[in-house]
Amino acid sequence: MRVILNSVEKVTDFVNIIKNAEGDIDLSDRRYFVDAKSILGIFSLDLTKPLNIEFHGSESQASLENTLSKFSVAN
Repeated sequence: MRVILNSVEKVTDFVNIIKNAEGDIDLSDRRYFVDAKSILGIFSLDLTKPLNIEFHGSESQASLENTLSKFSVAN
């Protein structure tokens, strides 16, 4: 899944949604990977481009993808 987080409000909203998710979730800008639950980590990425989300062991991946759909962009 790819998302765009190009404002402080979007990053804050994203972290507030994802912080309660089970399992590890990473964000990457294809160069660097950070913990998607870390607001400081997210701000270290290039937020002008879409980011990739990788779910690791998250039992509720489909539910999370549905919840995060407002941030998603087409592949």
